[in-house]
Amino acid sequence: MKRKIVIGIFIFSIAITIRFFCGVYHHDEFPEEHFFIKHRPIWKWTFYSPIKMSDTKIEELSKEEQIEQKYFNEFIRDQGLSR
Repeated sequence: MKRKIVIGIFIFSIAITIRFFCGVYHHDEFPEEHFFIKHRPIWKWTFYSPIKMSDTKIEELSKEEQIEQKYFNEFIRDQGLSR
């Protein structure tokens, strides 16, 4: 019984670690999804760019889209992933 609890806790901790340090992003130009490792832990799993490849400025987006774009810039563009 104790062994099952230890194995359960181990699997749970691995799952939480993967959730915090891994993610998926939608490429801003091509219709592709990519798995990546985050540079800092965050609960967010899926990242996308509301601006995509248009000339829209971040100030023209809604508050929710601005937050999404900031996350995309921090985790994807600034790390050199979406090129």
